Amino acid sequence: MRLYIAEKPSMGNEIAKCLAGPIKKHDGYLETAGGIVTWVFGHILRQAEPNEYDKRYKIWRAEDLPIIPKEWQMVIDKNCEKQFNIIKSLLSKADEIVHAGDPDREGQLLIDEIFDFVGNKKPVKRILLNALDEKSIKKANASLCDNKQFLSLKKSALARARADWLIGMNLSRAYTLAARRSGHMKVVLPVGRVKTPTLALVVRRERELKDFKPVDYYTLKVIFEHENGQFSANWKAGKTQKGLDYEGRLVAREEAEILLAKLKRVQENGIITAYSKQEKKEAQSLPFSLSALQVYAGRCFGYEPQQVLDTAQNLYEKKLTTYPRSDCEYLPQNQFNDAKVILHNLLLCGNRELADWTEKTDFTIRSRAWNDKKISAHHAIIPTQVKVNLAKLPIMEKNIYFLIAQSYIAQFYPLHIFNQIKLTVSFAKEKFQTTGRVEKQYGWKKLYISENKKNDEGDNKVNVIPAMKKGDDAVYRDAILDKKATKPPVRFTPSTLLAGMKEIHKYVKDEAVKKKLRAIYGIGTEATRASIIDDLIKRKFLTTEGKKKYLVPTAMAYMLVDSLPEELLYPDFTAMWEEYLNSLSNGEGTLEDFLAGQIRFTRILCQKAANIVMTPSQNDYICPRCHKGVLLKRNGKNGSFWGCSNYPRCHMTCNDKEGRPDLDVAKKSREDQYERNENANISVGMISAMDLIHQQKTVHKKTVQDKKYLCPRCKEGFLRRIKGKNSYFWSCSNYPHCTANFDDRDKKPVLNN
Repeated sequence: MRLYIAEKPSMGNEIAKCLAGPIKKHDGYLETAGGIVTWVFGHILRQAEPNEYDKRYKIWRAEDLPIIPKEWQMVIDKNCEKQFNIIKSLLSKADEIVHAGDPDREGQLLIDEIFDFVGNKKPVKRILLNALDEKSIKKANASLCDNKQFLSLKKSALARARADWLIGMNLSRAYTLAARRSGHMKVVLPVGRVKTPTLALVVRRERELKDFKPVDYYTLKVIFEHENGQFSANWKAGKTQKGLDYEGRLVAREEAEILLAKLKRVQENGIITAYSKQEKKEAQSLPFSLSALQVYAGRCFGYEPQQVLDTAQNLYEKKLTTYPRSDCEYLPQNQFNDAKVILHNLLLCGNRELADWTEKTDFTIRSRAWNDKKISAHHAIIPTQVKVNLAKLPIMEKNIYFLIAQSYIAQFYPLHIFNQIKLTVSFAKEKFQTTGRVEKQYGWKKLYISENKKNDEGDNKVNVIPAMKKGDDAVYRDAILDKKATKPPVRFTPSTLLAGMKEIHKYVKDEAVKKKLRAIYGIGTEATRASIIDDLIKRKFLTTEGKKKYLVPTAMAYMLVDSLPEELLYPDFTAMWEEYLNSLSNGEGTLEDFLAGQIRFTRILCQKAANIVMTPSQNDYICPRCHKGVLLKRNGKNGSFWGCSNYPRCHMTCNDKEGRPDLDVAKKSREDQYERNENANISVGMISAMDLIHQQKTVHKKTVQDKKYLCPRCKEGFLRRIKGKNSYFWSCSNYPHCTANFDDRDKKPVLNN
């Protein structure tokens, strides 16, 4: 019996329809003459939580970090136990298994991890489905391959998942505990390998905006008359020009007016001292990957990335477009012949614009998109051969389908050809330069530039330059002096932030790394980038403002970013890891080496977190002893008192005075403070290591011998001698955070046990 395991029920239903019938429905699977089809719901196995490795990890303690599993464990998701048992039962009966996960890294892992969990030894084939229409499924089913070919893809996904666990579980705990030591008791700070540098991008951009100070400067545009027509050119400052700032802008008004007056006085003509005309050919824009579609749909319609992904997924499940979570912008050669059917359907789709464009397509044109060398497990997002009536689709699906179809149609239009012109005019001992273009063939650009704005590219009008040659005269006609101001950087929107995640090399500090990362796909994956941005908004690290939904960081975002080391804030490390993960997918490198590096990285950052000091809120009282924590009001046996949030590292306490800490008393001498502690029967465990050292030199010399042993386990508390039921023993003053205890021998702890 052949068993197909699909990534989701909808995919399972479509596979079953393409197998020999009839179809019999059962609980959790479908039975056909061609095999049984079952499914998962994404990951039905999850990685074990720290407390599932050891119950003591349920309480967050700095001394437990980092938590490094010796053997990685998976757990069945409670919501998926029933389906898991159905799959397990079917696997035991199957003779051959077909892995029908999505054709990407994550899709490979979520089925493979089930095989590993149940210890499957039976042969497994792989079906790669880039579309769910009948023709695509049958074609893929006729060319199954061995699942072992995708072992590297699985290891790459496993490496990503475990790295995210190490960073997320350990550093979220480490920096949340650091926040609580600084008085932010109700805060949970999620630290992520991708999420954190993404948040830092927004915070840095917002600070650039707040620190931005506009600079006024002047531009001078001159209108010249050539025998073939007028044109404009911009003044270029010489090296000796006065009144320039460090970026070469003319900022002195008086110098600008002197220059303008000089131009008006000169009687002779200008001379064309440089003129070049070069034919440029612009290839068709590539079909969409998911990220490219999300960015473009955001620009066209203001859609958020997650909305675009959800809509593309709906179109995929309706069999109207191909697999949406694609990071590829190219198409396989063997699909070129499908174009006639796809374009014929677009003629009848019910959209006049798409139909008009389709009528003018040329099947003899084969754009650069058709390139087998650029194809991995999936290809660009394009329409399928299934007919569509756009009028019956919801507005968002209609708009997304339109963009996908428009991009596909463009592959069958000629190149965009234009002449690029550059010229320089010498006049009044000054230089004036301009560039322009003369359109020769709009080609595929016809689909993106309306007929009445062919000389416009966004807001920048193309300069029309008459025919001329070097040495021609140019007669001065007028000059326009404009006062301008430098513009601040633009806030990120969800779409532009997603583009930033994909083009992360632009934000990398190391120039050598920047060059290396131009060729990779940024940080995050096509499927996760939108959800990462969405999660930052849901967790209230980011808010959206205005119609364009500009992203603005909250106070909690600033606190997190300000407390973290650069290794987590800048994308250099994460982007390099992404490159390693891509190499793993191609069979280069090992999972073990990658995780060893992640573990080292995690250890270093946990150590840094132990010493971090976060900015307290405006209403907090800074601890006068350690200057790291803040004083928090607590309730004791004898009433209210104030204690340091940095406990147990700092054991500062003081009385409550009308709802505030009695800081006047807290500032008294340490000797008096120790005396009060003794009178109040405060245990040795409530005295910090710093206080113990000071105490040795001053007050309680008699008890010094019982307080000089630093706890070898937590390295924070000191060992104290305690009388038990049967005998004395030694216990850490950091109890209950540290439960270390040692035998007593000659009134000393036995530390070599």
